[in-house]
Amino acid sequence: MRSGVPPTSTGGSAGRATTRARLARVDWPTIVRRLAVVTSVVLFLVHVMGTFVTDTGSQAGCGNSWPLCRGQFIPSEFARSTLIEFSHRIGVPLVTILLLALIVGVLALWRNRIEIKILAPLMFLFLFLQAILGALAVMNPTSAVILAFHFGVSSLAVASVIVTTLFIYELGGWDRLRDRRVTLGFRALVWGITIYTYVVIYLGAYVLHTNSALACTTWPLCSPGRLLPPNVQPIVVNMTHRVAAFALTLLVVGLLVWARRLRKARPDLYRASVAAMVLILAQALEGAVVVFTRANVWAEVMHSAFIALFFSVMVYMSLKSLPRPTAARVTDAPSRLPNGKRQPRPSRTATAAVGH
Repeated sequence: MRSGVPPTSTGGSAGRATTRARLARVDWPTIVRRLAVVTSVVLFLVHVMGTFVTDTGSQAGCGNSWPLCRGQFIPSEFARSTLIEFSHRIGVPLVTILLLALIVGVLALWRNRIEIKILAPLMFLFLFLQAILGALAVMNPTSAVILAFHFGVSSLAVASVIVTTLFIYELGGWDRLRDRRVTLGFRALVWGITIYTYVVIYLGAYVLHTNSALACTTWPLCSPGRLLPPNVQPIVVNMTHRVAAFALTLLVVGLLVWARRLRKARPDLYRASVAAMVLILAQALEGAVVVFTRANVWAEVMHSAFIALFFSVMVYMSLKSLPRPTAARVTDAPSRLPNGKRQPRPSRTATAAVGH
């Protein structure tokens, strides 16, 4: 008697079942979290490498061709500027692959969270914009506006990946602290500083790309014995950035003082504010080092690195200042915090005390 099922069908079904069983045993959340860490590190290094390209004047190292380098996949001759620019371009495809894999991973595992539904498209958008602006920067290497926008979007890309990484690591742990709501005033301060930081980033990038970094010969004043600098464009650009950065530092001091009052109910926000304070002070110190070393390349690279990390911390605080979605609070089960202690459900008293 002929069987209604071909012999190969049973074997094929069994093979697919075995494959699905093996995939089911894989700890995908751990893999994606580790991928997020790797992606964050690689993207940050590519961002820093981009600053190194600018600070060494290597933007035209590959000529006006993009994505090729001097019209070749691998240039036949490597001058110093060509080597620096080509090294930066090599990192871009790698981080693109990592970022696309991360986007697929977080959507596959945590697409039920509205934060992931927002962060995943933003990571892709910033990656796309960064590539477009990178091409425009190659074709217009003297445009300070395009170069500044490229740096600004790159900072957004770094922040989006770092915040996504922190978010997925905190799921089931410190993510629940967001149920202890902060006051509207504290939230407005955090978001205001984050937006203002982005403005300061553009000002700093504009200082760099207009060659105004050494327009002032001293720090924190522009010239010895003079409170007000002369009205010369490079000096005005430089001092505008300095005044904006000083105002930003004062805002972060106020944020730290306020967050310290919340440290028992919201240790996540307090620790983030401490990190923000450390980074903004390091940023200010590096700004002084840039002046006193006459724009040493590594000083400028570190100056850009610190502001990218600081901005990422502020974006993280902006997310943490928002309450969790109702669906997350309903479906979340009791879990343990990173220190091993069980995270209690936030009491009505603790929630009401935050920000007072």
